[in-house]
Amino acid sequence: MSSSERVRAETKDHVLVITMTRHDKRNAIDGEMTKALDAALNALDDDPDLWVGILTGGPDMFCAGTDMAATSGSPTERGGVYGVVGRTRTKPLIAAVEGVAYGGGFEVVMACDVVIAASNARFGLPEVKRGLVATSGALFRAARVLPLNVAKQLLLTGADLSPADAYRLGLVNEVTEPGEALDAALGWAESMTANAPVAVQQSLRVVDALASATDAEGWALTTEARKVIGASDDAKEGVAAFFEKRAPRWTGR
Repeated sequence: MSSSERVRAETKDHVLVITMTRHDKRNAIDGEMTKALDAALNALDDDPDLWVGILTGGPDMFCAGTDMAATSGSPTERGGVYGVVGRTRTKPLIAAVEGVAYGGGFEVVMACDVVIAASNARFGLPEVKRGLVATSGALFRAARVLPLNVAKQLLLTGADLSPADAYRLGLVNEVTEPGEALDAALGWAESMTANAPVAVQQSLRVVDALASATDAEGWALTTEARKVIGASDDAKEGVAAFFEKRAPRWTGR
């Protein structure tokens, strides 16, 4: 597979390993990374010899979400935001998480089918701390992959979720030692590719179709929330405070 400056894609038998490589920015997603992720996932979707995908950020971090200075670019036709979170897939995608998966990075994790997390991983939705809301699926997916009140806790406080708690609550499938998430993900991928690919894909298609039956409404409500936030003074203040490295001064307007 070809690679870009933002994403490396490597084939291992029937598995495509997609690695975000913008490590100097904690793999924050800009427009170029969105395009690269979209291209890699399109290849996974389209190549009949690729049966399972793994998405990782490398041994030190997963993804800090949207690059707030550059933005994540336009949603792609097939993948939506980041080229990932709006995608309809029939091939399993495994998230191998080391370090932070914050904001949009956590929303990318929620869009995957299996989650492997190292014990040093951290999940969080800190948007409310910036006067923003999670706009890449978490407003409706968090309550799908976590108990409702835990989803509300994360969305309303911006607090972190540890791998141990994420495993106990059913979000994470396996917790590993630091540096071992990708190896474990490859083990899970091997167990999937040992099965009939058409059977695996049809099983995933049906489960996802049922689970995502209300996604259109979820995206519509997210868009409505985003419009309200975009017109608020608090959103402007939260972003300004982030770049100025100071505490925000909220007005509630």
